[in-house]
Amino acid sequence: MNIEVISIQLGLFVVGFENMQTQLKLEAPWEEVKEKIKEVNPDLTDEDLSYQPGNEQALLERLAKKMNRTTDDIKNWIESVSFNRGKAS
Repeated sequence: MNIEVISIQLGLFVVGFENMQTQLKLEAPWEEVKEKIKEVNPDLTDEDLSYQPGNEQALLERLAKKMNRTTDDIKNWIESVSFNRGKAS
């Protein structure tokens, strides 16, 4: 069994496999997470939240720069929004 199959069985959407350090572990699909983030961060554009599979680092760096946070902060925040399945805070 590979990691993708295991993740699906656990109900997780694992985004990205190439760089395990920047891999996002999401419980909800990216589009749902993105909309939750935009609800409380209307200054973030679709371009800011643009995600290409396998290129998590670009998303994290773009948001870190715009929000004046570290990429680790952004990664943890995105994953928290996904797992809480509620509003981003």
